[in-house]
Amino acid sequence: MNDQEVLIIGCGVSGLSCGIRLLQRGLRVRIVARELPPQTTSDVAAAIWYPYRAYPEERVLAWSAASFQEFLRLTAVPAAGISLTTLMEPYQWPVADPWWHTAVHHFRRAAAAELPPGYVDGYVAEVPLIETPLYMNYLMTWCQALGGLIEQQEVADLTAVAGQYPVIINCAGLGARELLGDATLYPIRGQIMRVTAVPGLHAWIDEHSDRGLTYIIPRRDGVILGGTVQVGDWHMAVDRETAVTIRQNCLQLEPRLGDATILEHCVGLRPGRPAVRLEAQPLSPACTVIHNYGHGGAGFTLSWGCADEVMVLVEAVSGKR
Repeated sequence: MNDQEVLIIGCGVSGLSCGIRLLQRGLRVRIVARELPPQTTSDVAAAIWYPYRAYPEERVLAWSAASFQEFLRLTAVPAAGISLTTLMEPYQWPVADPWWHTAVHHFRRAAAAELPPGYVDGYVAEVPLIETPLYMNYLMTWCQALGGLIEQQEVADLTAVAGQYPVIINCAGLGARELLGDATLYPIRGQIMRVTAVPGLHAWIDEHSDRGLTYIIPRRDGVILGGTVQVGDWHMAVDRETAVTIRQNCLQLEPRLGDATILEHCVGLRPGRPAVRLEAQPLSPACTVIHNYGHGGAGFTLSWGCADEVMVLVEAVSGKR
């Protein structure tokens, strides 16, 4: 199939990662999308390795572990914008080790002195931190350097392009709801802010307190403060009251943020789904679509593991022809 082109729909982290894997195997790749970086949902992600709101756990763990290893390799590439950071997840009640702990490095239980006031348990791990402006640009450059073609173009009907490609990879994210009529796909609205850098911070995620999801992600260009988990909410405008709440919640975890200046606010819609859809579906005798969407809040965390599985499916489809 090397002389035939594979079409990828979607140019976020999933589409670009799949494109790179296919190109590395010698396939010809064309990526088309309604939005290109830096306008994709991936570009506004906080982007730390953490398998959030993605199911089922068994498959997600395998994909996440594979991505972890690729991110480790990419820490040696300065242009990729990936580093390892300490992540603390505190709890207000005793907890067992998380289901994903075998995938990370240097996992340990948090010491009492490390926990914020009002917290009694928690854990610490070393995980990849992805600087999205750098990383998305790096993926674009990498993909094009391998020979991939990237075009801003919306595909509204898979059957309209099925006759042109033997394989189509659907990485449309939340756009798959309209593209496929997939009513199980829904938005999970996330609002964040970026503030000026504060030296000496590590990453925090507090997913289960009565305040709701709170996270702090220190990056080179500032600190990302989040967030929200607004299921079914399509609104893209910044909510000022929500922004005030986000900052207050983050200050409870890290008081040193009190003097930080707000640089910008961002909103993104995570593609929620009861389970990640990663499977092959024949569109016609001559065309197969491989779906890769519904990654919830874990698009970066699953990106390379899912791309590897997409490549396996592409090879399986090619072997049948």
